[in-house]
Amino acid sequence: MSRHVFPGHTGATEVAIGWDRPLQTFFVQVFRPHPTRKGEDSAFIWKGTDLREITIAAKAIEIARPWSHLPDDLAMTLETDRLKTLGQSDGEHQAAMKRRLFPDS
Repeated sequence: MSRHVFPGHTGATEVAIGWDRPLQTFFVQVFRPHPTRKGEDSAFIWKGTDLREITIAAKAIEIARPWSHLPDDLAMTLETDRLKTLGQSDGEHQAAMKRRLFPDS
């Protein structure tokens, strides 16, 4: 799994974007100050939590772009993160949990 964090803007405090190998998806999390817990942030956007939800890096960047200034080479970085995991496979317990959570896949 990779996770790259960038400062937020337009009400966001932080944006995290990366590759989740077990779910085979890119993900995006956008955080803002928690409305009642002083000093804490909460995710108000969290995409890429389902199996193969976001399979193209550009789509993840499109979701994150309104909330942060992202580097021009981020798509290449994310795709490299994905490619680095191609030879990895799920462990026994991870595979069992995926079968339970995603029986139709």
